[in-house]
Amino acid sequence: MPEAHLRPTAQASASAAPVLRLARRRVSGIGILTAVASVLIPLALWWGLAAIVMHLRQVAFPTPYETALRLLELVRGRLLNDFTIYQHVADSLQRWALGFGLAVGVGVSSGLLLGWSRLFERLSMPTVTALQLVPGLAWIPVAILLFGIGERATVFMIAITALAPIVINTTAGVKGVNELFIRAARMMGADDRTLFTRVLLPGSLPHLLSGLRVGFANGWRVLVAGEMIVGTGTGLGYSIIQSRWTLDYAGAFVCIALICLIGLLAERGVLLPLERKTIERWGLARTG
Repeated sequence: MPEAHLRPTAQASASAAPVLRLARRRVSGIGILTAVASVLIPLALWWGLAAIVMHLRQVAFPTPYETALRLLELVRGRLLNDFTIYQHVADSLQRWALGFGLAVGVGVSSGLLLGWSRLFERLSMPTVTALQLVPGLAWIPVAILLFGIGERATVFMIAITALAPIVINTTAGVKGVNELFIRAARMMGADDRTLFTRVLLPGSLPHLLSGLRVGFANGWRVLVAGEMIVGTGTGLGYSIIQSRWTLDYAGAFVCIALICLIGLLAERGVLLPLERKTIERWGLARTG
């Protein structure tokens, strides 16, 4: 091809490069502004609410600044209900990990079984659906009757609340696998183990991971309620309910903020990236 025909293309690419860089900077700038606004807007609303409550009811409503000061005190080692904030967070995370781990183990295995066998699905899915409809707080009397006041009652509440969405989503994922893929695997000589690991499990991953995210949120919420009612003296939920008697409302707001922060970090920092990477790993990423 003549050199004269190549020059316009090169010149066009060179002239387009600054435009692309400018567009990228604008997109990056918009992303930064959006992130900053997503933090400042809730803080402004919080501050305004505190001012309104103080004006109308003459009640000291902790502001973001007062809550930050209280958090700094607790981080430096000041006790909250006879324990450090680190102990409260660690105990809450341990209870949640035990309950959620049980829900994942039972829920995923049960969902795979229900998705594979129509008989088991017909026998068990009505019960699972009924569990899905029961609010987390409704399990408190059941947990107390079964386990009394203590750690096991809280772990039970977390597990039973997180279980149903995991089972339902896993079952839907297995049932949603294309029948042609299963037939093709059978024609190629795949046994049950290969069919499960190479076809059913990868095909059900999008639904399975969605179920884990919903189960995580359900379990994390009921953890706080469980610690409030059946706790044993530690935990973020226990510290919040104790603020009624100690009048340490700034400390309660610190616990609420930590609950939100830990939940966001787990959801956005762990579960969501895991879902994306796992789906991409198995070739299930969305297109378009």
